Amino acid sequence: MTESAVATVAVDVPVPHLDRVFDYAVPPELSEVAQPGVRVRVRLAGRLVGGMILARPTDSDFTGRLQPLSRVLGAEAVLTPEIARLCRAVADRWAGTFSDVLRLAVPPRHVRVEKEPGAAAVPAPPPADPAGWARYVHGPAFLERLAAGSAPRATWAALPGDGWDAELAAAAHATLSGGRGAVIVVPDGRELTRVSAALRACIGPERFVELSADLGPAERYRRFLRVTRAQVRVVVGTRAAAYAPVADLGLVAVWDDGSDLHDEQHAPYANVRDVLVLRAHLSGAGALIGGQAPSVEAVSLADTGWSRLVTGGRDTVRATAPRVEIAGSDAAMVRDPQARAARLPDLAFAAVRAALAAGDPVLISVPRRGYRPTLACARCRTLLRCPRCGGPLAQEGESETLTCRWCATVHPDLACPECGSHERRAVVIGDIRTALELGRAFPGVAVVRSSGADVVDSVPAGPALVVATPGAEPVAADGGYGAVLLLDAWALLGRADLRAGEEAVRRWMAAAALARPASGGGQVVLVGAAAGLSAVQALVRWDPVGYARGEAASRAELGFPPASRMAALEGAEPDIEVLLAAAQLPENAELLGPVPVAGGGERMLVRVPRTQGAALAAALQAVTRLRSIAKEPVVRIHLDPVAIG
Repeated sequence: MTESAVATVAVDVPVPHLDRVFDYAVPPELSEVAQPGVRVRVRLAGRLVGGMILARPTDSDFTGRLQPLSRVLGAEAVLTPEIARLCRAVADRWAGTFSDVLRLAVPPRHVRVEKEPGAAAVPAPPPADPAGWARYVHGPAFLERLAAGSAPRATWAALPGDGWDAELAAAAHATLSGGRGAVIVVPDGRELTRVSAALRACIGPERFVELSADLGPAERYRRFLRVTRAQVRVVVGTRAAAYAPVADLGLVAVWDDGSDLHDEQHAPYANVRDVLVLRAHLSGAGALIGGQAPSVEAVSLADTGWSRLVTGGRDTVRATAPRVEIAGSDAAMVRDPQARAARLPDLAFAAVRAALAAGDPVLISVPRRGYRPTLACARCRTLLRCPRCGGPLAQEGESETLTCRWCATVHPDLACPECGSHERRAVVIGDIRTALELGRAFPGVAVVRSSGADVVDSVPAGPALVVATPGAEPVAADGGYGAVLLLDAWALLGRADLRAGEEAVRRWMAAAALARPASGGGQVVLVGAAAGLSAVQALVRWDPVGYARGEAASRAELGFPPASRMAALEGAEPDIEVLLAAAQLPENAELLGPVPVAGGGERMLVRVPRTQGAALAAALQAVTRLRSIAKEPVVRIHLDPVAIG
């Protein structure tokens, strides 16, 4: 066959046993438009399905008569060879299918948008100034290498304060001035707004686009086409932006890489950080991975030599970080003997008073929304449950009435079943109750709540009490908060999860970084955790890298990630047993479980050394294809799960 007669197509059918390419004949009238990267319609097993041309080979290994392409859907090459390789690599690493990853990478087609006139490409900006990273050890060298067209890789522990968004923009600027493009991924819309503003100021609005799920289908596709047509070479967005087809990619960056918002919720459940690490490896691009507290995985990349650690020197950290105090420390106990028992000890009240007196806002971070999520007896600490169904009880608003959160039964006068007391206490007090209590304690001071669907992006300068849940903390104008209170610290540390300590440090530092530096009066008070805990000491010393290294060493001793790779298998127990019996797992694979999961079914963990991760994924991928052919029940496979309870 001639070159114009064959097209290799990946069909859009998310069935594991069809996760391969198929050759089709190209009719002469379609030969000109049937190019790699375009969408097509083909016939498979008697029905028309969508697909994407991956290549136009000179011949086919298929010995029979090839089916012809039925239709070519436009002339836009929406799948570049680089993204096709990435999608295949992601599918193989996480035991998924190519079509599942492709749906994340390429948005649905809009014919009207394709017919719109395209904009001209924008020239590169002036050379970048490496002084934008002068605060960091190895920072200027990192920017200089980007500007020279090289591919440096950095694990980044950002300094406290508001400068991180401008520093991301400076890295993109340096990459552009070196003649290459950049992809920046952030956890959610709030960070996206900040980084976009920084990029507009640094490189101009015409040189980048935002890509996020909040855009309408047409607008998202319009911006996607600007990238595929090489009209812009910088993309900033949320998860799916990791697959943006930027031409001549020179940098991939992910901010706050430990956030669970970077974990894809659809198969094959790949994490953005790991996708971008893989993409940097495949495309020869530089990488910038980190946040206020980079993840254990990010720090491990630096320790293995894959990247270089970029962080501020100790003198710079001391100059930019707020003063951190622990309410339960020995020094605090001398001043307030009840500091370890009180939810708002004297140290916290003193910090609030000082900040308000100086005319600064105060941030109070609480780990739960609502009024009183869970209640217990104030006398004997017995957890109060609904007498009817055994469900947890909640107190709504300021009313003393208890309501079951499962069956909605109202209990107007419920006594403790153990001691008979009618007094109650909150196991964890939510943001609403905290706001009410502080409003009473500081009358005349404005109280702002930020949580759930009611997130506030920023607060003006001036005295105010800002009560927020983790991740919803507003940015304070004019240099930051005068004081930050981190309440109920035990609620984050006490979660039954491998990453509880790491997540606590990440959340605490994200909130504490919004405070003024210690030289400007900024103070952070952590309440509800012992001062000697390693996570607490990481906050006091402002040393997220040291904490991550300690966590990595502890996990290595126990055989947990990142020293190993794990797969979580969820489904009916007999189906999991059959799958494991058929899978050709690596010889040193270890099975943990099964344990019941919420909603029914069981979960089994399969653990192997990191060097055997590819073999584990291949084995699970192969057995999934066999089960698909036999139409056996689906077992959900999640490699490298973020949460391991």
